[in-house]
Amino acid sequence: MLVVVGRIGRAHGLRGDVSIEVHTDEPETRFAPGAVLLTAPQAAGSGRSTPSMPARPNAPKTLTVESTRWHSSRLLARFVGVEDRTAAEALQGLMLQIDVDPAAAPEDSDEFYDIELEGMTVVADGVEVGTIHEVLHLPGQEVLVMHRTGGGEVLIPFVSEIVPDVDRASRRLTLADPGGLLDESEAEEA
Repeated sequence: MLVVVGRIGRAHGLRGDVSIEVHTDEPETRFAPGAVLLTAPQAAGSGRSTPSMPARPNAPKTLTVESTRWHSSRLLARFVGVEDRTAAEALQGLMLQIDVDPAAAPEDSDEFYDIELEGMTVVADGVEVGTIHEVLHLPGQEVLVMHRTGGGEVLIPFVSEIVPDVDRASRRLTLADPGGLLDESEAEEA
């Protein structure tokens, strides 16, 4: 199962370093020197190719981490064979993935792989209201994209106050609607 661990951001400096938008709680492990990461030409947080990020036939299929370092609060990485700013700029926007055993769930019960959440049934007040379509990794937090049972999409902030329970075994996610999230008329009044 492929799991997104990061997205390549802008080039940093002249020697091939790039910033990494980290999508893992284990950056020291996932971006350790020698780690081989799979690449995918996808928009941030998306598990699918999008028109805004077309296929890139010249993009490398894998990248090997040469070194990493923290600069302010950003992770900077250098990959083997990426020697200058031009080569680094060509990588911008690529998603970085690893292949993990589907049976190997994260150790922390509050951590989830995107692929685990995608396809889960969403329940609010005991009623099935939709299915998780994808997970967006935004700078402030993760957001779940839910396809409503009756049609349309809803963006759900993936925080414990709004999503108090995720049951891996039953593939169900419980939603505590703070008002207006599911009912558009309540949102307009607020």
